[in-house]
Amino acid sequence: MDTLVLSVVSRNYFNIPVWIGRSLGYFEREGLDVDIEHIESIEAVNDRLRSGAAQLNYGVTEHVILDAEAGGQQTIIGGNVNKLPFSLIAHPSVTSIAELRGKRIGVSSLRAGSSSLVMNLLAQHGLHYPDDYTLIPCGPILARWEKLQAGEIDAGLQGAPMDQIARDAGYATLAGPADLARDFQFTSLNVNADWAAGHRDLLLRFLRAFIRSHERFHADRAAANRIAEQEAGLSERYADRTWHDFVRDGILPIDGEANEAGIQAMIDTSGLIRDLPTRRLTSAAAYMDRSWLADARNSL
Repeated sequence: MDTLVLSVVSRNYFNIPVWIGRSLGYFEREGLDVDIEHIESIEAVNDRLRSGAAQLNYGVTEHVILDAEAGGQQTIIGGNVNKLPFSLIAHPSVTSIAELRGKRIGVSSLRAGSSSLVMNLLAQHGLHYPDDYTLIPCGPILARWEKLQAGEIDAGLQGAPMDQIARDAGYATLAGPADLARDFQFTSLNVNADWAAGHRDLLLRFLRAFIRSHERFHADRAAANRIAEQEAGLSERYADRTWHDFVRDGILPIDGEANEAGIQAMIDTSGLIRDLPTRRLTSAAAYMDRSWLADARNSL
């Protein structure tokens, strides 16, 4: 049995395909023991891949772009959150985006991730960072929900199912996915290109299980719900609602592929507001390598 380390962000529902792969034995059948590291910091997830401590990650796609701009070797080989499942959720006392002026908004990181989406969305409503509001780096959605309940932030993007839980608890929804972006590659399956080239058989075995896990997620609602309840601690109600929404909206790709249009949208959004504006003119395809999934699919 060969061991691979896969770093992921927290116990977000986004990780359900690799939880399925491990729980239902798809990795094991490929002779793999996949150590799934659940890490709260999105920067730490990326650092693990960059240092070689992890061979793969479900990381924030923007980090791959930033790494490539700095001369790194990270590349996108598969999809994860291919379309946005987020809503901008606020304390019940905040009823509009305009009322976020002077407020504290929780984001995953100041450097990447949800901060790009928040800055772009609020700019469309005449609010500009840092003059009109404060961004508070909180980490992933579970941490943002805790800080929102504790009153440490006034609003933040919440991904499914935390957005559903927040609405049911009386918190306000100021914007939904359609307001943020139609296509957006928020997280992806990423690898160091040099490592991949030197471990071809190992990576193809992982990707065969990866493909089967995505197909099973879409085909087996009951199994997906059971595993989400076990791994993410969700109630049956929220596990089922989240599965329904993710399948209906194509959040997780049935074929495991990344969304090129979503990557380009992420580049455009990020390039407009960060320190590397030339990224806005850069093709998404430059950061992707589709050959790995194609070869894995051909070897099934």
